[in-house]
Amino acid sequence: MRKPIAVRNPYGHVMHELGQRIISGKLRPGEVLPREEALAENLLASRAALREALKVLSAKGLIESRAGVGARVLEERFWNQLDADVLGWRCASMPTDDFIDKLVEMREIIEPAAAASAARRRTADQMAEIEAAYRAMDAAQTLDAWAEADLQFHDAVLQATDNELLSSLFSVVESALGTFFVLSARTVSNFKYSLPHHQNVLEAIRRKQPEVAREAMLAMIADSQTNLLHHRGRSRKKAGA
Repeated sequence: MRKPIAVRNPYGHVMHELGQRIISGKLRPGEVLPREEALAENLLASRAALREALKVLSAKGLIESRAGVGARVLEERFWNQLDADVLGWRCASMPTDDFIDKLVEMREIIEPAAAASAARRRTADQMAEIEAAYRAMDAAQTLDAWAEADLQFHDAVLQATDNELLSSLFSVVESALGTFFVLSARTVSNFKYSLPHHQNVLEAIRRKQPEVAREAMLAMIADSQTNLLHHRGRSRKKAGA
């Protein structure tokens, strides 16, 4: 699966700037972008870079171009939601409650099954990767270090399924999961609070207990969702105070 387009590409800055404006709602569905010359000047970009950026955004389903009309922003239902850039832009503009809930639902469908599959199929080397990620989580001294190690842990579990379709999902949702892990860890006083859940998953995979691994992963996801819901409730109470 393709990683996000680097900003350093000739058209990267333009594409990311416009993509973020669309995803954040600064550019609304149905809105027609300024004409090429004016838009290029606004973005401090060449017209060639702008044209290339618009082609990429069109391929992602964010805009459509029509002769005589120009580029128009499309509704969210047309967006390629699993595109790495689109996911990254959604996370950069702070995920909405609805987006987080959908991410939790996706995790509930995929990750417990992946943990069970990893428990059945993992090799010694794959088990070592899971253990290394767990140790990095245990040793983390900062929230960023924790979130990075957490991502490594879940990636290692997916890789241990020996299912290239499942394991490739990680590269698609990596940015969204990273944001989710940070948000979840921020809701508690100790960002390592979920370490025991990860240990339960690790031990079940080590012992090759698929159903135990499945339930342990479900419990981990449910716990993080509960903490986020409590945090959401507290935030709303403060806002209404």
